[in-house]
Amino acid sequence: MDAEILENYRKAGRILAQVLEETRPRVDVGVPLLEVAEFVEEAIRSKGGQPAFPCNISLDRCAAHYTPSPKDESLFAENMVKLDVGVHVDGYIADAAITIDLSGHEELVLASRAGLDAALELVGPGVSTADIGRVIEEAITGYGYRPVYNLTGHGLSRYIAHDQPAVPNRRVDKGVTLKEGDVIAIEPFATNGSGRVSEAPVTEIYGFSSPRPQRLPAARALMKEIMESYKTLPFARRWLKGERAEYALMQLLRSGAVHGYPVLWEVEGALVSQAEHTVIIQEDGSEVTTRPL
Repeated sequence: MDAEILENYRKAGRILAQVLEETRPRVDVGVPLLEVAEFVEEAIRSKGGQPAFPCNISLDRCAAHYTPSPKDESLFAENMVKLDVGVHVDGYIADAAITIDLSGHEELVLASRAGLDAALELVGPGVSTADIGRVIEEAITGYGYRPVYNLTGHGLSRYIAHDQPAVPNRRVDKGVTLKEGDVIAIEPFATNGSGRVSEAPVTEIYGFSSPRPQRLPAARALMKEIMESYKTLPFARRWLKGERAEYALMQLLRSGAVHGYPVLWEVEGALVSQAEHTVIIQEDGSEVTTRPL
């Protein structure tokens, strides 16, 4: 990997680790979710990075893809809070997540962390993602819980927050053999429910698909802004400015220029915990870029 690219990945990871450390004590009962999300995103910018995707704050049964709406008034209660943050430096991404438990289910939090720790001990060049999935599942079931079977970790590449290879959180028959230069996010989810998520009827995060002809000037302007500002990275509805931004977004959705990322929640309504780090595969092992210094 080119030295400049490697440094960008490392800088993104350092920023992300610092932001998570600064954010953790801010998550408490009675605090607005929107306040925390905006703090995270501004802290990333102030440290020299950019959000690789909107700050995800997923509560209780929600596993992923929730970010506050533009006028969100919801407050943290006695929730299981997943804080999933992405940072990029010139398009090179770090992705990490922690669970902050306000609900009194510490063992479930420890289960996803144990899955991540087991994967980090194993990961390196020549290791199959199938073996990573196996040790994650063994660690989580060792606590008496299930991994979320239909969520995976993923590759990271320039301006692409979810790339190949998929990194399973369970045993699979075949995997991908990791090689030097691969950058992956290992992302175990643990649950006391069914182990499966489905799409909820809520979408606050969107991504660019491809250019499409637009009759409405506001839609053309928004498409141009998305392409220039976010490229293929996800963005939040609350990031859009202007009187007709919401209407323009709907036009882009209808035309197929953008797509949504619906909230994902546990099908039985059970709690979900999450843990995640970004790893660069090196010639002689691996480097976790998102660990606190």
